[in-house]
Amino acid sequence: MKQLIVSAATEGAETNPLMPNPWEMGVVLVGFAVLLFIVVKFIVPMFEKTFAERAEAIEGGIAKAEKAQAEASAALEEYKQQLTDARAEANRIREEARAEGAQILADLKAKAAAESARITEQAHAQIESERQAAVVALRSEVGTLATTLAGRIVGESLNDDERSARVVDRFLADLESQNAGAAK
Repeated sequence: MKQLIVSAATEGAETNPLMPNPWEMGVVLVGFAVLLFIVVKFIVPMFEKTFAERAEAIEGGIAKAEKAQAEASAALEEYKQQLTDARAEANRIREEARAEGAQILADLKAKAAAESARITEQAHAQIESERQAAVVALRSEVGTLATTLAGRIVGESLNDDERSARVVDRFLADLESQNAGAAK
């Protein structure tokens, strides 16, 4: 037993547990180098490519969003300008319509006043002609009545036209002078 312990102690002296086996270390280093080569040569470029594509897509998306925002802002400004122009045009048309309406109203009032004056003038002329006709009719009627009445008073017939015309004219002249004196 002593021998076993000594032999185990001597064997352990040759190998240090803190020092790895050089062959194992070489195999691990070669495996690590191969793995590093594969990662650097194939995997990292794929990651870089994917990263670049994503970064480009994000930047492109941001640029597209900014462009769309700028276009939307421009469209909004154009819409606002068109709306302002449309409102100004509507106001202008409304004012023109008001002015035209006022002009039409003034024209219609002037035409109505002219028509009213014409109708009034015609009515005055008609009244004057009817008055003249009534005066003539009254003169003849009064003349006939006066002649008949004078004939009865005088007791003789006054059928002589010249004499009856003089009597009627004198009677009417006296009547007009009495009316003129009463009016003053």
